[in-house]
Amino acid sequence: MTRYTRTAIALHWLMALAVIGLLGVGTWMTGLKPSPTKIEVYTWHKWIGLTVLLLVLVRVLWRLRHAPPPLPAGTPAWQRRAAAASHGLLYALLFAMPLTGWLQNSAAGFPLSWFGLFKVPPLVGRDKESFAFWQGTHEVLAWLLAALILVHIAAALKHHLIDRDEVLRRMLPARRRRGDFE
Repeated sequence: MTRYTRTAIALHWLMALAVIGLLGVGTWMTGLKPSPTKIEVYTWHKWIGLTVLLLVLVRVLWRLRHAPPPLPAGTPAWQRRAAAASHGLLYALLFAMPLTGWLQNSAAGFPLSWFGLFKVPPLVGRDKESFAFWQGTHEVLAWLLAALILVHIAAALKHHLIDRDEVLRRMLPARRRRGDFE
């Protein structure tokens, strides 16, 4: 079985945890009443979102130099095209989500830093209409990303449980076999 590189696997699962967490927290935090806790949750959401933006850039650069393993030989052409299109859309959304969040924050006029280590410059000036646009865009993209993640998971499970091929296993962290430590 040809597997993804260890770096690709680590980036995939790190980003998966971060993005799913951000989607859940993002949905929850919008309903919080104004409080110090709400400000703290929003701050962490922004910090992790900026980290995802950095990770997706690293991941795209890695992918440009390290081709993914090929799909199984019997994979129909339509599934190959669907996989390529859905992966392309995932990368686009993984880039667009933190970028629209950054634009939203900029239009709101809030200061932004990365884990308090350094200031992140605004991308646009403070503007209520621009804020509303980027807020709405960020929300719509979040729902699209959540739907695409569900499709991605369903496809991986279909390959694993129905097709019984190696598509899912090649992205799972390597498991140690008996005798590895003997």
